[in-house]
Amino acid sequence: MRISIAIDGPAGAGKSTIAKKIAKELGIMYINTGLMYRAVTLKAIEENISPDNIEALSMLVDRMDMYFENDDLIVDGQNITSKLTTAEVSKHVASYASIAELRERLVVLQRNLASKFDIIMDGRDIGTVVLKNAAFKFYLTATPEERANRRYKELLSKSAVCSYEEILKDIIDRDYIDMNRSVNPLTKAEDAIEIDTTSLSIDEIVKTILDYIKKDLNNL
Repeated sequence: MRISIAIDGPAGAGKSTIAKKIAKELGIMYINTGLMYRAVTLKAIEENISPDNIEALSMLVDRMDMYFENDDLIVDGQNITSKLTTAEVSKHVASYASIAELRERLVVLQRNLASKFDIIMDGRDIGTVVLKNAAFKFYLTATPEERANRRYKELLSKSAVCSYEEILKDIIDRDYIDMNRSVNPLTKAEDAIEIDTTSLSIDEIVKTILDYIKKDLNNL
């Protein structure tokens, strides 16, 4: 039986960091769907393709060769991971990620990976759309202020020029778009376990999730 773990939640809730650690602990593949949407956003910005140019975006996605190598996303033979968390990409990703045609194409790719490997996947519609039948589903959240602070520190550690206030505004705007888009909005799956990460350390979150998983695996 394939192990599939879905982790959903808003931007900056710690999904990627937590998923990476759990993947290493369990020895399974980590698939960062958020990076896939960011990769499309980056390429669209570079090629001056606006979110309303559906035909050009669809063609862009169809010709992009994407795969994960450890924690990095390789696109068209290049490791572009370091470019995907810039303020410019973060500001525009929600507009591209809400496009139905784009989501449909990436969901097919994500499901194919899940059918071949034991995986943990994080995003905004994993438990509700991409992996509806995942054995384990978690929904991570935190206050907008805490999530903005985390992103601010991350960008500062990369010597990026950024503003906490602008990041907070982007996160609040992103939450609204994600939760109110017509196609697969961000929402907690009915059978997902919700974890508020605001006051928890990374190790505490990882332990909480692993405890749930290992308990259920031992009962199989």
